[in-house]
Amino acid sequence: MTNKKIMIVDDEEAILTLLTAVLNKEGFNNIKAINDSISSIKVCKSYKPDIIILDIMMPTMSGFEVFSEIRKFTDVPILFLSAKSDEVDKILGLGFGADDYITKPFSPKEVAFRIKAHLRIVERIKESLNNDDEKLHTKDFTIDFKNGEITKGNNTYELRAKELKLIKLLVTNKNNILPKDMIIEKVWGESFDGYDNTLMVHIRKLREKLENDPSAPNYIKTVKGIGYKFSI
Repeated sequence: MTNKKIMIVDDEEAILTLLTAVLNKEGFNNIKAINDSISSIKVCKSYKPDIIILDIMMPTMSGFEVFSEIRKFTDVPILFLSAKSDEVDKILGLGFGADDYITKPFSPKEVAFRIKAHLRIVERIKESLNNDDEKLHTKDFTIDFKNGEITKGNNTYELRAKELKLIKLLVTNKNNILPKDMIIEKVWGESFDGYDNTLMVHIRKLREKLENDPSAPNYIKTVKGIGYKFSI
């Protein structure tokens, strides 16, 4: 994990220096620190980071604007740094699809912990898309990933290709929130734009096959403004 590339974007040199030093101590040595929001987009395209720490309040171009541009060409985890509560409200309320946010002042150790957690999620996603021979048993249903089937009581439901890919992704990352844009990129291989309704339809179909009451799901839960979580 320590060979992963981390990009930090913040106009405050002190924060760039602090986070770089802390992450170096945690074993991360491939770090790109950028103090200009506009140039960060170009750097991101060439550097191809595995995860991005992005400040919101920056001159010339806000973190929200940078986020929107970066999301056009990559779905790597992006963690917002926020100094104001109203910025957090905007992140959650407008559904920016950010993977996480950290409020200032923050503990550098906490940032390192969050980075490691999100990198682990990405690794589990990669594993899930190559795993075809496992079953998940719960008290309500069994998912057969190899044969693409869900058994619930006396009924067996066949999973379509995208449904299977989606449920594998959610189950492999059980109890973790997956942002909508990341799900769409991994399941459909497309950017977020235009696929929001497609994702909701597939979630509804999976709930109809898994849940005792699809209108009040216990397993596939919506996390408002962010994405979905498989709880078990």
